Parts: sequence; C-alpha cells; structure tokens
Amino acid sequence: MSHVEENYSVFWLETEKRLKETISPTDYTVWISRIRYEGAAAGKLMLSVPSQFVYDKVDREFRSQITDIISDLTGEHIKVEFVIKKISAPSPAAPFSGGDDEENETKKPHAEVSRTEKERIIDYEASNLNPLYRFENFIAGENSAFAYSAAMAISKNPGVTYNPCLVYGGVGLGKTHLLQSIGNYILENNPELKVVYVTAEMFTNEFIQSIGDKKTQAFKNKYRKVGVLLIDDIHFLQGKDSTQEELFHTFNDLYDTHKQLVFTCDRPISELKDLTSRLRSRFERGLNVDLLPPNYETRMAILKRKSAEKNMSIPDDVLDFISRNVNTNVRDLEASLTKLIAYSTLLNKEITLDIAKEQLKAFPAHNAASPSLSIETIIRVVSDYFNVSTYDVKGKKKTKSLIQPRQIAMYLARILCEYSTSEIGSEFGGKDHSTVMHAYQRVEGMIKTDEALNQTVQKLIREIRDYKKN
Repeated sequence: MSHVEENYSVFWLETEKRLKETISPTDYTVWISRIRYEGAAAGKLMLSVPSQFVYDKVDREFRSQITDIISDLTGEHIKVEFVIKKISAPSPAAPFSGGDDEENETKKPHAEVSRTEKERIIDYEASNLNPLYRFENFIAGENSAFAYSAAMAISKNPGVTYNPCLVYGGVGLGKTHLLQSIGNYILENNPELKVVYVTAEMFTNEFIQSIGDKKTQAFKNKYRKVGVLLIDDIHFLQGKDSTQEELFHTFNDLYDTHKQLVFTCDRPISELKDLTSRLRSRFERGLNVDLLPPNYETRMAILKRKSAEKNMSIPDDVLDFISRNVNTNVRDLEASLTKLIAYSTLLNKEITLDIAKEQLKAFPAHNAASPSLSIETIIRVVSDYFNVSTYDVKGKKKTKSLIQPRQIAMYLARILCEYSTSEIGSEFGGKDHSTVMHAYQRVEGMIKTDEALNQTVQKLIREIRDYKKN
C-alpha cells in the first residue's frame, strides 16, 4: 500500500469516529458500520458497501457528511466513490429478504467445491444454519432497525453484549432471517466458537428421542458445549414441562459461562401463559426487541430490491399499489410480487396497474384491512382492555383516561378496516376527517418511541382478530 493510501485509511478511521459522534447509534450501526475502506488515489476515496439498498441509503443521506469530514481532515477536496461488493453465496438463490423461511430449512449447495469450501459447508451443517441468511440481504427499515442493530451488536461481541436476547414478532417479519444472520456472522468471524441453530420443535423432538434412546447425556453435551445457542419459535415450548425444564438448565449452564443465547418468539414473552415463571424470568432478564410489520417506505424498498434481483422492471405505480395493499408481513409482500412476475413471465405480458389489481384481488394478504371487521368490534375490544365504556369511547368527553383509548381505537379502525376516515369518524360520535387523521398520526408516531404503547397496540390487534374468529 502506498504512503498516500496509508494516510487515507487513517483518515477514514477518523471519519468513522466523527460520524459515530454526530449521528444516531442506530444509523451508525445499520449503515455506517457496513462501509468498508477499499483504497485511495488521485483525490478519490473508494469505499464499498454490501448491497444496492445500503448504497442508495448511504449515497443519499451520508455522502455529503463523509465528503465534508474527509476533505476537512486531508485539507483538500476529496471525491468519495462507493462500490457494491456483495458477499458471494453458493446456489441456490438467496431467500426472501426480511421474511422467515416457512419450513426453517437449511439449503445445502450442490456444486463441486474446494477442500476449504467443504470445511465451511461442514461448519454450516453442524450448526444447522442456512448460509444464505445474512445481514447483507436483510432490509432494515424503521420497523426492524432496533432489532437489526441489536443483532449486529450481538454478532460482534457474542456473550458480552445483550445476553440473552429475545426477538419477537408476527409470522413472516424476518425473525428467522435475523436469528440465522447472527449465527452466520459469528461463524465466519469467530470460527473458534461453536454455533448451533435449532427450532424449539427440533429441540423438543431431539430431547424426547434422547430419552427413548437413553442418550440424554449426549443431548446435554450437544447443547451445553456451544459458544452460541440460537433457538427459534420458543412459543412452541408452551405446555411442554419436561422440555422447559431441560432448557432451563441448559440456559443456566450457558449463561453462567458467558455463552451467547438468542431466541425468537411470535409474541412478547409476558403473553406465553404456559411457560414456567422461572424460565420466563430468564428470557426477561435480557434484551427483548420486537419486529413490526414494515412501513410503506420499507415495503417499497423491499419490492424494488427484489424486482432488481429478478431483473424485472416494474412500474412504480404497481409497486406502490402492492405496498399500500399488502401490509401484513414481508413474506406476503414478496409472495405478491412473485405472483405478478410469474404471470408476466409465463404469459409474456407487461405488468400494468390493471393487471396487478386483477391478479392480487384474490391474494390472501391483499388488503389486510378487512371489510367484515366492524368498527364496533374494535371499539368493544379497546373499551374492555382499558376498562371504559363503549359509550364514552365514542363520545365527546376529553378526560385523559378516555383520550388515549379513543385515539387508539381510531388508529386501529384506520389500519384494520376499509372504511374512509369520514366513515370512521361517524362511528365516534360524528368526528370529522381531521380528527381521525390526528388520532392516527399521533398513535403512529408514539408507538415508534413508546415500547409499552407499541406492545399494547400489538396485543389489541391480536385480540381483535381473535374476537373476529370467535
């Protein structure tokens, strides 16, 4: 490396340091920490990023800051250039970004490989990890930035930072992807650590099998002699007392020896009623982070990325239509796109907005808002939860104990029903459009920063959907 390049590498380290001091910790972890120094020459600083998604974000929001800092450090105007250096992965194609694999299967590459590559595959097989689940192809938006940042921090300091950690959220939001990304990162950067990924169902079945085969000690050794234990879908353990007992002792053994533990669940741990209190307390002692359904901007980013990966040019109005009408989870979002691409490819037709509307109208996830769900049902569930009357929630009293339930009910009616704001307002004692929108925007803003309120809203959504089923 030349003397100039050596100086530039030092300048880049100082630039990173200054950025860390001036931007939010989340922005630094999610975006800046993924930039790599590649070299410098003739007044140019060359940096790499792992994906087009990261490139777009960094180029749009941080290029100016980076240019200003590096120019100030060098005393001359420096041109900053970004290149995309994707981490190569074996076939088959990467799984949908941000969504869980339905079967939690580990795909194995079949091509001929070198001895070193074979050793890497053996590592993956021993760990149960899918090597294609990576941070680089996980699209982090506002809904997942906190969980993504926590996962990255854990990966860089396993057993030290946020131990244990529980990631919870609904189906198809990326829990499995994020959990296995942690494992893959550690496996590649700390190969001396033994990493094991397992679903709670697999853990249970192995435990039962070990009892039948009288090999319980071998089972204990397998899971208590690891450096990192990743368990998916722990809600499966509800009501399985013997398995919970075994996991309790495994947890204690690993935690006491500073081994990293990460779990996923489909709901907050406090809502697992058939989990022993002492095991629940173990999960609660660490970091609990949630994954929410992606917002509009993140849904658009996911669709654009997946379209580019498939070399498909899809009009923005079509992507906008999908983004606005499929807001359940990432898996459903990408399945909608896949259906349109298949239709276009098989019938050799250009994808238009009319075709998108026609093809997706019968799609299960199309318009998660339900015309059969009444506003009255939402008001009833919210009223019961806050222990206030439906009459007061729909009325005009402005006491503090009523304002929040009323605004939350309006918010839920807006996202769960197909009614217009005027129709929603009429159900709340003749409120107008602006009142409903104010309530919606207020609650939407608060749940981004108030974790307790966010959990309350998510719980109400589940109760409303369960109420509808019954």
